[in-house]
Amino acid sequence: MTRNGLLLAALLLVLAWQGVRSWELRPVHPADGVLAPDDPVQADAVDGEAIAVGNWMLTPRATYEITARVLGREDYRFDALADLIPEDLALGWGPMSDNAVLDRFEISQSSRFFFWRPLDALPIASREVIEHSANTHVIPADATIARALGRLRTGQVVRLRGLLVDGKRNDGMIFRTSLTRQDSGEGACEVLYVEDIMTE
Repeated sequence: MTRNGLLLAALLLVLAWQGVRSWELRPVHPADGVLAPDDPVQADAVDGEAIAVGNWMLTPRATYEITARVLGREDYRFDALADLIPEDLALGWGPMSDNAVLDRFEISQSSRFFFWRPLDALPIASREVIEHSANTHVIPADATIARALGRLRTGQVVRLRGLLVDGKRNDGMIFRTSLTRQDSGEGACEVLYVEDIMTE
């Protein structure tokens, strides 16, 4: 096969894979109403031992359990955190898990941030949006968790349990997790080392 033929075959394989992946991750259209009514549960990590993951050392800051609707997901393969954090999940609970509210927002993710924009008048106060949604950087604890995270679809309700962690890489790069639901903007993302996952 010629070089051009090989390139064409490779391109077709990539396109086919992307098509299959898009189908697998197509959004779910859940029923109306508040699907995840409860706030996340967080407690101090008592005597949490550091966790080594590849070139990273993770320091537990809190235990964390959340049941939320997936508002969006963004996969990362090439940025500075991709080896540790392959996905970000935009999560919503309380009013931010209700179609009546979400249908009036445009939601997007990019560059490790989660963005929301009302399509007209705000259906709830902006403070309610901030306190009931979050961009969560998810670190899978093992290959089984990684596969489950990789199959999550927008619209699903998911329960995640694990540890909020700070991280330091062996070259000195660091990140810090948010420990409150009241913040927004840079530094407001939860970094969750996921030890258990369940979908509804």
